Amino acid sequence: MKIAILVVLAAALLVVYSSVFTMDETKQGIVIQFGEFVRTIREPGLHFKLPFIQDVTRYEKRLLRYDAAPAEFLTRDKKALVVDIYARFSIVDPLKFFKTLRNTSRAHARLDNIISSVLREAVASHDLSDIITEKREGIMEEVAQQTRTKTEEFGVTILDVRIKRTDFPREIAESIYARMRAERTRISKRYRSEGAEEQIKIIAQTDKERTIIIAEAKRKSEAIRGQGDGEAIRIFAEALKQDPEFYSFLKSLEIYRDSLQEGTRLVLSSDSSLFQYLEDPKRGQP
Repeated sequence: MKIAILVVLAAALLVVYSSVFTMDETKQGIVIQFGEFVRTIREPGLHFKLPFIQDVTRYEKRLLRYDAAPAEFLTRDKKALVVDIYARFSIVDPLKFFKTLRNTSRAHARLDNIISSVLREAVASHDLSDIITEKREGIMEEVAQQTRTKTEEFGVTILDVRIKRTDFPREIAESIYARMRAERTRISKRYRSEGAEEQIKIIAQTDKERTIIIAEAKRKSEAIRGQGDGEAIRIFAEALKQDPEFYSFLKSLEIYRDSLQEGTRLVLSSDSSLFQYLEDPKRGQP
């Protein structure tokens, strides 16, 4: 009897356990009975279902991210461009999503086809300069809107589609980088040439100013020297006026000092002015 009761209690607990489930606040789901839709569950908390014959399929309520593999596209001006994009989307109708896509893996595959197609058309209708400048925002908003329209039937809504990175194909990028390096080399050489030319101008201007400064300094020094010589002559003249005889005596001594060295023979006439102080050394003394 006790065994039977335990069996009944265990079965009852199993039935209760199979008929009760919880829904997290980050999830939403649908109840399915024999593969057919029964109801949608969006509110978090405790919920009930028929045991054993009904199942619950849960989907993410939060934003989901889809990262596409980098792909090559051709712009309107026939330029190849590798574009790496991502999209953010959310499941807004679990029933549509269940009927059309079933799971996020198939959703990613479907989004890849749709976004790639829309993006290819958008890139093909714009020039390269539009894709890599501020006009890109408007282009990507157009891509997101078209993708949003095409994915409504799957029960998902696209929040936005963004470009992570744009680049040129490897073989094109290498030639572009080579041209960029050549252009930068040309510009650097031009800057160096302009710098060397400016250096020559500065050196020439400096030499010119230096020459002018030195010439002006020499002119002033000659003027000052001339003034000094004039002043000296004036002083000598004043001194000569005061005592001409003493001045003549000093000048004669200077001549003797400079001319009469040891072993020097000097021939003078008896009436020579130089001879007078040799003849009478006391002459000219006070």
